Amino acid sequence: MAAARNTPPEAPVDRRVTPHAHPEGHDMKIGIIGAGNIGGNLTRRFTAVGHDVSVANSRGPETLRGLAEETGATPVTVAEAARGADVVVVTVPMKAVPGLPGGLLDDAPEGVTVIDTGNYYPQQRDGRIAAIEEGLPESRWTELQIGHPVVKVFNGTYAQDLLDRPRPKGDPERIALPLAGDDEAAKTVVRGLLDGIGFDSVDTGGLDESWRQQPGTPVYGLAADADTVRKALSEASPERTAEWRA
Repeated sequence: MAAARNTPPEAPVDRRVTPHAHPEGHDMKIGIIGAGNIGGNLTRRFTAVGHDVSVANSRGPETLRGLAEETGATPVTVAEAARGADVVVVTVPMKAVPGLPGGLLDDAPEGVTVIDTGNYYPQQRDGRIAAIEEGLPESRWTELQIGHPVVKVFNGTYAQDLLDRPRPKGDPERIALPLAGDDEAAKTVVRGLLDGIGFDSVDTGGLDESWRQQPGTPVYGLAADADTVRKALSEASPERTAEWRA
């Protein structure tokens, strides 16, 4: 979600290093594919809490020098981003997903967790994708393109909120982000990542329920606590409104 809100002069950034759901209990190796608003700010947040982040974009590692110097992340090519990664974040326009390198995850460990942050914007950016127009959930389509299960999260989050809104666990102002996916182990990893960067999480259900957090639904763009997020998810309709159809 590319929109941003006004930022106070010194936005609070939670830089606590917390335990994560890594098989050996260490901070994770995370590959981020896409360095736009969401990808860039996820790079900032994940490095701030101690993760080892590699970041790639379509224009090449040399264009990421500034982000790398700011965060300590390693700029790489898209083809290299998943190499040895515990978690891979795919945060590119949906129209670009079919153009990702074949075998993108071949060099990732077995059981790698893949996060999809994408949204289908047919009129605004992506053009018509027939399967989605016919009712396939957006992230199910992405999963089919890359050939690996995904967890849908961050798709309805304002990019600036990733920097402005982290709060410690138990803080009454802590917000919750919805996530959907079929792999319970992967969702456990993602919940740990969210907690580590200062957010609660709400399980939307399996990936076939991920339409509940697509553009145009009540939870899309919502920054609220877990109970409010659950209510918004329950009020979603699978009917795509005219604004979000080709």
